[in-house]
Amino acid sequence: MIKGITVVLYERTQTGTDAFNAPTYTETPVAVKNVLVSPVTDEDVTDALNLYGKRAEYELCLPKGDAHDWKDCRVDFLGQSYRVFGKGKQWIEENVPGPWNKKVLVEAYG
Repeated sequence: MIKGITVVLYERTQTGTDAFNAPTYTETPVAVKNVLVSPVTDEDVTDALNLYGKRAEYELCLPKGDAHDWKDCRVDFLGQSYRVFGKGKQWIEENVPGPWNKKVLVEAYG
């Protein structure tokens, strides 16, 4: 049976703006269980570089029912930090046979 791991998602909450009027955020760590982590293919790396200008490291498959906002958030797993980028993909929950229905890409962070 395939099992995911627990990852730490740092949810971002806007707390204000800086001197250049750019938003500032605080990060709140949240443990998300049963996340599948898989390395990306060479084709995925090339596609991400062409579309977003970022080098994809891993693809995260998120469990059904997950309501967190993953966009541009930091996530920790396997002893390292990563940043979510791109729109991600989501399928209709009832039409997917396994326990996962969303995918996001992450790049190395820090």
